[in-house]
Amino acid sequence: MSEPESDAKPNILITGTPGAGKSYLCERIASELKFEWLDCSKIAKENNFVEEYDEEYDCPILDEEKLMDHLEPLMAKGGNVVEYHGCDFFPERWFQAVFVVTCPNTTLYDRLKERNYNEKKLTSNIQCEIFGTILEEARDSYKSDIVFELKGETKADAHTSLKTVKNWYRMWKRK
Repeated sequence: MSEPESDAKPNILITGTPGAGKSYLCERIASELKFEWLDCSKIAKENNFVEEYDEEYDCPILDEEKLMDHLEPLMAKGGNVVEYHGCDFFPERWFQAVFVVTCPNTTLYDRLKERNYNEKKLTSNIQCEIFGTILEEARDSYKSDIVFELKGETKADAHTSLKTVKNWYRMWKRK
């Protein structure tokens, strides 16, 4: 990306295992920093960007190409906070910061159970968190200096995470 204009805004990716606290954080970033919140799961559902349905995991399979084509013009404008539980297929050029929300397994288990995840889906997501899969994916897909880990267990964690994002944004604007 070229030099940011004074009113230009970066694009931020908020990623992490389902139930880690991404939506809660994105809602606040969008509200307080006046960013456009792009919830990729919601966008995919609303626009039928689905290749097929996975019966075993009880979830739709994202058509990444259709989602990317939809997001491209929005991302070019800047000022987006993008939420998704994966990150390795997004173009690196889209984001100036990638924040990975993590959560302890016991809390995550309770949240996913509350969402009525089936046993296979629940176990898979818990294992994903145990092995730090999303954080590793982010570190493998983006420059290390733009990837940050945030905690999503409690409201206090969410508040601290929001402060971290706001501080990052303040620093970014000074560049």
